Amino acid sequence: MPYTRRSFMRSLGITGGAGLALGAMSSIGLAPAVAATPRRFQAPAAGDLIGKVKGNHSVVILGGGPSGLCSAYELQKAGYKVTVLEARNRPGGRVWSIRNGTEETDLNGETQTCTFSEGHFYNLGATRIPQNHNTIDYCRELGVELQMFGNQNANTFVNYTGNKPLANQSITYRAAKADTYGYMSELLQKATNQGALDQVLSKEDKEALSSFLTDFGDLSSDGRYVGSSRRGHSAEPGAGLNFGTEIEPFGMSDVIQGGIGRAFSFEFGYDQAMTMMTPVGGMDRIYYKFQDAIGMDNIEFGAEVSGMKNVPEGVTVDYVVDGKTKSITADYAICTIPPHLIKRLNNNLPSDILLALDAAKPSSSGKLGIEYSRRWWETEDRIYGGASNTDRDISQIMFPYDHYNSDRGVVVAYYSSGKRQQAFESLTHRQRLAKAIAEGAEIHGDKYTRDISSSFSGSWRRTKYSESAWASWAGAGDSHGGMATPEYTKLLEPVDRIYFAGDHLSNAIAWQHGAFTSAQDVVTHLHQRVAQTA
Repeated sequence: MPYTRRSFMRSLGITGGAGLALGAMSSIGLAPAVAATPRRFQAPAAGDLIGKVKGNHSVVILGGGPSGLCSAYELQKAGYKVTVLEARNRPGGRVWSIRNGTEETDLNGETQTCTFSEGHFYNLGATRIPQNHNTIDYCRELGVELQMFGNQNANTFVNYTGNKPLANQSITYRAAKADTYGYMSELLQKATNQGALDQVLSKEDKEALSSFLTDFGDLSSDGRYVGSSRRGHSAEPGAGLNFGTEIEPFGMSDVIQGGIGRAFSFEFGYDQAMTMMTPVGGMDRIYYKFQDAIGMDNIEFGAEVSGMKNVPEGVTVDYVVDGKTKSITADYAICTIPPHLIKRLNNNLPSDILLALDAAKPSSSGKLGIEYSRRWWETEDRIYGGASNTDRDISQIMFPYDHYNSDRGVVVAYYSSGKRQQAFESLTHRQRLAKAIAEGAEIHGDKYTRDISSSFSGSWRRTKYSESAWASWAGAGDSHGGMATPEYTKLLEPVDRIYFAGDHLSNAIAWQHGAFTSAQDVVTHLHQRVAQTA
């Protein structure tokens, strides 16, 4: 295959990251065009049915998480009678904010009661909202106050284990970025100056690229990276003749072999780029607002669904409340129960649907919150929000984005998934805490072990009614990338009068946005079906 300007940029993105690649593309006129904005969802209105359909129309919704509550909220706008059945005694499902008084018995049989100080919390589930997600639109519509969420922070650390250069060292993000981008820019500048890219770039391209690289990498006049104030100071600049002391850079070979830039691509992700938002007081504030809008007369908490069947009159759902079996029949049902749990219901779903549900694989993820009585990360490390990253089982340490400069705060001592979270799943809370503190101290030092006043942990695989953090599709992974598995596609269509919804049936798996878009699609299709009925 011929080596073209575009293939060169693709390879540049692989080695130097999206920031370097996109900047270089812009400098030589190859930046991608902005994609067209998709049409916004328009909620159906009650007037849509006037003169078309006789009588009232009812929908029973299984699950009071994001998809279920969104479905109920939008259907009510069109005049449907909705009933939401939620097994928990709270709204939100996997969107769960842990605060003082939270009590939970997990599937290991251990009961925890949260004793955080008043006003302090952490989100065991969703914690951040990208600007492009419709979650923000619902916050605006429902009156949920938002605040900034620090997704990245130059003062947090990267610390990776192993025997390669720079291993087991806590390096600030600002230093790691300065050195990585600096040396990548130097190498590309050298390649350009030595004619290695003459078959790829024109003279004008090379001049534009050189100018960009000098700025991007903070290169010297002769095209070398010799350090930068971007990586920080051992002594901060002050007044008069106090110019401060810049921290010397690591060597090029150490930076390349050490891989200290391995996590930089995270912030280039479409759904992870700053600025990000989060509700004041906890993510679950969104779902209490949904609850208020829908009305408690239309929501039944503590309702454990035991059966779901298509019947001649519509859909009958059996459930248990306080040990008593109840039943409800509605014209339609929207099932938002996690797919791996649906097959446990007494149902008359066809075998191909049950096989499709089996293809949705439950995932492992969890968090542990530690309340410190002293905000050492702010006073000693100047860390305000963001996260430190590691290849240890804790994966990352997330610092609070609220109560800045107060006397205490809740640090998320790990947010891990996959095999790393599986290392925590079978442990007691005390064991999880000990492991998290030990690994965190390897990154932040002995101060990480002191001034601890309380803690609370959760594992979604070991949480009743969830038993998964999100679903990954066999053969597809966490995103579909423009392609869908046959099983995924099958569940997009109703089974008689039963519809399925949830983030697992979207292209934003594990995001509230995915749950909302899935609910919106189902509401649209159901409403169109009813409206077409003479």
